[in-house]
Amino acid sequence: MALLLRRGAAVAARTLRAAAASSASTSVHRLPTAGSLAAARNLPTTQFFLLEIRRGFAKGKKSKNDSRGDTVEAAPDIGPTVKSAATAQMDTAVVALSRELSKLRTGRASPGMLDHIMVETGDVKVGLSRIAVVSVLDSHTLSVMPYDPNTMKSIENAIASSPLGINPTPDGSRIIAAVPPLTKETMQAMCKVVTKSAEDFKQSIRRARQKALDTIKKSSSSMPKDDIKRLEKEVEELTKKFIKSADDMCKAKEKEISGS
Repeated sequence: MALLLRRGAAVAARTLRAAAASSASTSVHRLPTAGSLAAARNLPTTQFFLLEIRRGFAKGKKSKNDSRGDTVEAAPDIGPTVKSAATAQMDTAVVALSRELSKLRTGRASPGMLDHIMVETGDVKVGLSRIAVVSVLDSHTLSVMPYDPNTMKSIENAIASSPLGINPTPDGSRIIAAVPPLTKETMQAMCKVVTKSAEDFKQSIRRARQKALDTIKKSSSSMPKDDIKRLEKEVEELTKKFIKSADDMCKAKEKEISGS
């Protein structure tokens, strides 16, 4: 009798466990949908946790279109930025060359030939062009008109001490600066200075070119080969353009020095 009772209790226990498992499985599959947030909050803690896991898994799944890789992110176009930076650097070099060449004296008078002269006024040095108006009287004579007559003596001394070889002369409220003709030896020396200045500033242009090419090379892994070649060609064309501009400026300066 006792044996029968024990067997009956065991069968009953297995039945209860099976029923409990079936009930739990049914509860999980019948969890509220993600849109039914109010109902989900009323669930017991365990069931609500299971719902959140299922929702998170659903969000993390990729769509079929994503798995096929239909969408390809386009690489950024660095062309305009590279060319703009290279142009700015090359243009700066050409402007600096022009400023440097204007300091060289030639056989003809020009207002810009005094621009680099610094005048000491009190405790401050300022450019002559900021405190006086320079104009051409004839091919060998400059007129310097100070804004403040009290600065005349300082301007005269600054012009006389410059390497231009000009002897200024006071003439009422202005200064007359006669530009002496260049000797043959001086012309040759000046032309050598022009050539050296041209090469120095052309090196700056080439450095800007190399910097642009290095930038392109760093981005080559994300760019089509045709775009890389096109951009490199455009940088080379920019370089040739600015080199030619520097050469033309120097040739014009040499002509001006020789008076031809």
